[in-house]
Amino acid sequence: MFRRSASFAIAGLAMLGTTSQTAAGGRAVECYEPVRTPDLYDTVYEDVMVSPPGQQVDYTPPIYGSRERVVMTAPAQVTYDIVPAVTRTAYHTVRVDDGGYSWEWRVIHGRKVLCKVWHKARYERVAETVVIQPERTRRVVIPAQYDRIAEEVLVQPEQRRVIDVPASYQTVARRVLVREGSSGWRRVHIPRHCQD
Repeated sequence: MFRRSASFAIAGLAMLGTTSQTAAGGRAVECYEPVRTPDLYDTVYEDVMVSPPGQQVDYTPPIYGSRERVVMTAPAQVTYDIVPAVTRTAYHTVRVDDGGYSWEWRVIHGRKVLCKVWHKARYERVAETVVIQPERTRRVVIPAQYDRIAEEVLVQPEQRRVIDVPASYQTVARRVLVREGSSGWRRVHIPRHCQD
């Protein structure tokens, strides 16, 4: 406030001096020129947040592989078969008639007569089926059947990891006003030969 009042006072004096000199045609006793003090700036550096803090999910997909294993495709079974009898044909002679006496009518010398006739025993050759081994039931075991198959297996499960990401800062420079400029008057030295 004092500086501003002083500036006005000096300005008033200069104007009076100029007016007096112009009006009176006298010599200049004191002279002043206007001066302007520029604004004073400085460069300051400060950290500015570029990105805020957050979280990031790190995902690793699951890993699968294959392995071969033996599996039963059909279980063991037990069945029963009928084994037919084993036979053969045997031939032997059998007596089919014991023979002996019988009465028969015959014609002898033109006359019909009843005769007692002797018959020998009669034999024939006959075939006979002989069982060597009778029919039987046989137990049959069918073993289990196995096969190799490839299957997909999980080697490593998926993984999710939450990572905290800190805030990112960057140093930036900016100009700040340290002191505002001012206007005033500065006394000017007048050479003697200009005062007359």
